[in-house]
Amino acid sequence: MRFLGFLPAALLAGFLSLHGAASARAATVEQFTEQAFKAAQADGQPILVDISAPWCPTCAQQKPIIDRLAATPAFAKLVILHVDFDTQKDVVRAMGARMQSTLIVFHGKTREGTSVGDTNPDSIKALLDKSRS
Repeated sequence: MRFLGFLPAALLAGFLSLHGAASARAATVEQFTEQAFKAAQADGQPILVDISAPWCPTCAQQKPIIDRLAATPAFAKLVILHVDFDTQKDVVRAMGARMQSTLIVFHGKTREGTSVGDTNPDSIKALLDKSRS
């Protein structure tokens, strides 16, 4: 009988360790800083620069798509750097962006693609795939 009491605890521990392992494989997400961007480039990382604004409805549609993709093993090494369109104008200009809802992917120092206003999950995935090339 004591074994049966141990079994649910063991199953729960196994589930939690698997869940923790899965979340450990998620992409890195942080606010854009020049230091973080240059470090990811120097390491040859796949990078998504996400230029968005809190008031932007298109950005709000992009966010859950990006979050779902970032949680998959395929994008475990992806570094997502958020740029606030309203407060980080210097970065927006440096990236050549003209509006919010701009997604720019890099593989290391090489800019691989740009998308503006896209809310199609398949084409956003295709853009992110370019960062892994």
